[in-house]
Amino acid sequence: MSSSLLHTERRAIFGLASLYATRMLGLFMVLPVLAIYADGLEGATPLLVGMALGGYGLTQAILQIPFGLLSDRFGRKLIISIGLLLFLLGSVVAAQATSIGWVIAGRCLQGSGAVAGAIMALLADQTREEVRTAAMATIGLSIGIAFGVAMVVGPLVADPFGLAGVFWFTAVLAAVGLLVLWRLVPRAPRLVSHRDVGLDRTQLRGMLARRDLLRLDFSIFALHAILTACFVVVPFRLEALGIAPAHHGWVYLPIMALAFVAMVPLVIVAEKYRKMKPIFIGAVAWLTLCLAGLVEFSDGRWALFSLLWGFFVAFNLLEATLPSMISKLAPAGAKGTAMGVYSTSQFLGAFLGGTAGGFLSQHFGLDAVFLGATLLGAVWLAIVWKMPAPRHLSSEIVALDERSMGAMDTLMERFAAVAGVEDVMVVPDERVAYLKVDRQRLDTEALERVLGSERDHNSA
Repeated sequence: MSSSLLHTERRAIFGLASLYATRMLGLFMVLPVLAIYADGLEGATPLLVGMALGGYGLTQAILQIPFGLLSDRFGRKLIISIGLLLFLLGSVVAAQATSIGWVIAGRCLQGSGAVAGAIMALLADQTREEVRTAAMATIGLSIGIAFGVAMVVGPLVADPFGLAGVFWFTAVLAAVGLLVLWRLVPRAPRLVSHRDVGLDRTQLRGMLARRDLLRLDFSIFALHAILTACFVVVPFRLEALGIAPAHHGWVYLPIMALAFVAMVPLVIVAEKYRKMKPIFIGAVAWLTLCLAGLVEFSDGRWALFSLLWGFFVAFNLLEATLPSMISKLAPAGAKGTAMGVYSTSQFLGAFLGGTAGGFLSQHFGLDAVFLGATLLGAVWLAIVWKMPAPRHLSSEIVALDERSMGAMDTLMERFAAVAGVEDVMVVPDERVAYLKVDRQRLDTEALERVLGSERDHNSA
C-alpha cells in the first residue's frame, strides 16, 4: 500500500482538523477574558467565575465517552452535528446572559457537545492505517495552534464587544464547524470501532488498574487544573500592572511563541535520545517553581512576563509529551481506551481547577490561587518522582489481507516471535493487528514475512 495521502484522506484530514481547531478556539477564547469581563454580571463572585471558566470541563468529562459510543451506533456525522449544535446553543445562552449563573449554564452546555472522540473516530474511518499517524498529528497540531490564537483573539474581541461578543463569536465558529463537517469532510466509507482511537468498555477496568497510566491521568488532571485556576488570577495581575484588557492578547502572543520555540528542542531530546522521564520530571518541577515564583514575584512587569514564559514552556512540553507517554505505556490495541480515561481526567481537572481557583481567590486572595497551584504541583511531583522510565515502544497498526487472516490460529504467535515486537493484538473485525514495537530492535523483514507480502506500516 502507498503511504501517500489519497484525495479523500487529504480532504478529511484538513476538514476535521479545521473543525477541531474552530471548536477548541471557541472554548479557549474565554480563558483570558472571562475573569475580568464577568465582574459586571449579576451575582458574579470569584467562585462562580471560576466555575464558569471550568464548567465546560464537567460536562465534557461526563459525556465524551457516551458521545463516542453513540457515534459507533448512529453515525459519526450525526453525533458530531448534535454536539456542535449543543456548543452553538451554549454559546448563545452565555452571550445573552445577564447573570453569572446563566454564563455557567452556557459553558456547561458548550461542554455537553463532547464530540472530540467522535471526530477522531471519523478521522480513523476516513484514513488507512499507514497514514493515520500523520492524520492524528495534524489534529494535535491544530489544537496547539487554536490555544495560541485564542489567547490573542479573545482579548481583541472582548475589548469592543464585551464578553457577550466573545460568546457570539464562538457561536459563529460552531456554525462554521457545521458547514465544514457537511460540505468539506467526505462521507466515511465505513463505520468501524477502532481500538487506537475509540474506547472499548471491556478494557476499561484494566486501564484503571494500571498505576503507570494512572500517574499520567493524574498528570493531565493536575496540568489543566493548574492552567484553569491560574486564569482566575493572571488577567487581574496584568491589569494591576497597567496593561489594559484589550492589550492582554499582545502579552500572551510573544510569551506563547517563545515558549513554543523553547519547548521544541526538549521534545526532540525526550523522543530522539530517549530521555522522556528526566524531561517529564524536569518539566513538572519547573512548572512548580514558576508557580512558586508567581506567588512572590508577580508584582513586577518583567518578572511576571518571565514567569509566565517559564510556565508555558513547561505547559506546552507536558501537553506534547503526555499523550506520547500514554501511547508508549498502553497495551497493544488499548490506546483508545487509555486515551479516553486520560481525556476524562483532563476535563475534570479543568472544572475542578476553575472552581478551586475561584474559591481560593474569593476567600483568601489572588496569591492564594498561585499558592494552591504550587502545592498541587508539589503533590504531582511527589507522585511521579519514582515512576519507572517508560519503555520507548511505538504503536504499529498492520492491515491484514485475506491470506494473513486465513492463518488466525497462529498469527499472533508468529507476530510475537518477530524481534522487536513486544505486544500484539489481532482484531479480526477490523482486519488489523495492533503491535507494540521497539523500533531499534524491530526486524522489519521478519515482519514482512509474517504477513506474506510486502506492505507499508504505519505508526499509530
